[in-house]
Amino acid sequence: MSSKSIAPETGRPTGEFDLGRVRVYPLADRRSLTNADDILIPPEDPPQECPAPVSEYISDCADRIQTAVTKGASVMLIYGAHLLRNGAALILDRMMSRGWLTHLATNGAGSIHDWEYAYLGKSTESVEANVASGTFGTWDETGRMLHLAMAVGSLRPEGYGASVGRLVVEDGLILPSTDSLEEKLRKEPSNPLSPARAELLGMMRGHGIQSGRMHVEHGWKHASVLAQAFKHQVRMTVHPGIGYDIISNHPMFNGAVIGRAAGIDFQEFGISVNNLDGGVVLSVGSAIMGPQVFEKSLSCVNNLRIQAGAPIVSGHMIYVVDIQDGGHWDWRQGEPPKTNPAYYLRFCKSYSRMGGGMQYVNCDNLTFLHNLYHRLCGA
Repeated sequence: MSSKSIAPETGRPTGEFDLGRVRVYPLADRRSLTNADDILIPPEDPPQECPAPVSEYISDCADRIQTAVTKGASVMLIYGAHLLRNGAALILDRMMSRGWLTHLATNGAGSIHDWEYAYLGKSTESVEANVASGTFGTWDETGRMLHLAMAVGSLRPEGYGASVGRLVVEDGLILPSTDSLEEKLRKEPSNPLSPARAELLGMMRGHGIQSGRMHVEHGWKHASVLAQAFKHQVRMTVHPGIGYDIISNHPMFNGAVIGRAAGIDFQEFGISVNNLDGGVVLSVGSAIMGPQVFEKSLSCVNNLRIQAGAPIVSGHMIYVVDIQDGGHWDWRQGEPPKTNPAYYLRFCKSYSRMGGGMQYVNCDNLTFLHNLYHRLCGA
């Protein structure tokens, strides 16, 4: 894009793709396809039975989690948005409350559905119909509140997951005055928080956002995994992509705000990976984000350990859960040759390269977690 199509006063594109001109609509006006009250599964309900060998894998996973918890090692759940949409929030809340999960990580879509359920009790939309009408993702409150939560959270500094979790738990935000932000920028231009202060200042002035307490009621807090993680003080990280998520379809879209919050969460993710010796990773329905973030984080952790003369991460076990058949390949043998289509299943191949052990489990994500919870309870 030519620099002539960038407005110098805002740094934003002008002309045919000016996001500042995107028309947004009240979230309540959207025809949402799922209701939190309809999908949430009570943890105590009997889970759907799993045939062998899935049931054996779940028993083994439960034993390893109990051992990891006893040793103080990380138990990480990396999940995609469908786990939330399938109604697992109450089960995850119970697992966090009992100490069986020490870190949860999701993608941008997972955070968006999470917040919409907490705020409206509804989420999801028809992609096909709404793209054709130019309304897909153009929901004012979703883009506005997630951007503001991250912008305010970065001043603490908190990452994406904690910022949105706090927004839900505290039913809103406290926004500083624009005068105080400007004064700090003038007096402390080299302060590490200056970029975050500048982004929030521009956001507030550019969109007429008032300082002080912004009350936003969340009537379905129980449906939010981010809120429950914040409440239980369990690490909760979000790993979005710029342009991947519907909060890009909003006049307030700000890649710097999203990137800063996600950068903090990547560091939080690495802290948990550094504590993974003898621990457990559950990658449940995350075909791209999970393996991609995990492999980079593990490499960084090993890099730092080698510099310190310490051994690399070892003794961990990874369970990869998805409804695909895994390419009809036994991943315990290692990865298949490039001539085998299974080689191109990223969610299997990447994890098979990550040291420790890896077991692929061909199972519905909710069924796996529900059975795992009951097995951990000793039922």
